[in-house]
Amino acid sequence: MSAEPIPAGPVLTQPPDPHTKTPQLKAPAGAIDCHIHLFGPASRFPFNPGSRYICEDALPETAIALQDTLGLAGAVVVSGGGYGQDTRHLEEVLAQYPQRFRGVALLPDDVTPEHIARLDRLGVRGARFVSPGHRGALPRLSQRVARLVADFGWHIQFYPAGDDLVANAQELLDLDMTIVLDHFAAIPAAGGSGQPAFECLLRMLDTGRVWVKLSGPMRCDPGDFPYASVTPLARALAAHAPQRLLWGTDWPHVNMNGRQMPNDGDLFDLLALWVPEEATRRKILVDHPRQVYGFAA
Repeated sequence: MSAEPIPAGPVLTQPPDPHTKTPQLKAPAGAIDCHIHLFGPASRFPFNPGSRYICEDALPETAIALQDTLGLAGAVVVSGGGYGQDTRHLEEVLAQYPQRFRGVALLPDDVTPEHIARLDRLGVRGARFVSPGHRGALPRLSQRVARLVADFGWHIQFYPAGDDLVANAQELLDLDMTIVLDHFAAIPAAGGSGQPAFECLLRMLDTGRVWVKLSGPMRCDPGDFPYASVTPLARALAAHAPQRLLWGTDWPHVNMNGRQMPNDGDLFDLLALWVPEEATRRKILVDHPRQVYGFAA
């Protein structure tokens, strides 16, 4: 009798480039990175067994040093799949750095109002869900949890997969609350601005209740920096709905094994290519994060 196959464990994802370049683009005062992940120390915060990846420590101190190099004033810590629906790591980070970070949480399916209230006091401003196209220890859209967080004025952050925004759009809009879409709504950039998923995104932005992050271009383009196929989408979004855009690095860029790791200074400089107008960039970097996440002026 042959032995049972050993299930594959989570993959150690390659680390980010530690030598952050000083970008050519000068960040306006108060600029915010609206999408980062933090992990570790692993000795105290082990990864969820259901995570599709593990990674080296990505600590708040390292993220703050990166922000200083980029000229940023703070960041939104988004719970990544590494910790599943356990919010303890996020809570500790926000308690330690209340002026520097806000949070978006992957909430347990049985989350209570008391748990949400505790997170709210620490600076969490959104609940994150993913579409069925993603695997791992991640929550799917829950009407119950959405109703609970709406009572605290939170938004729903949603990460589609591929072009499945079309299949999920109506359920999201039926929530009748603010929606933030991750990483260009995960739309495959090679399909261009005429594809149904991108046209669906534009219609959602037109409701005035939906935001989309100009972040994670490597999630939409399987190639390497500068992710050229993403530029037409970014420019189309900046032309169509500049008032509904946010920006983020997606540091430390997990799940990039076998691919070129981008430098975060270069990623920041892409924003000048995507959004040539300085006044619009300032709104995306400074004004919109305060509107969505409540950073101090």
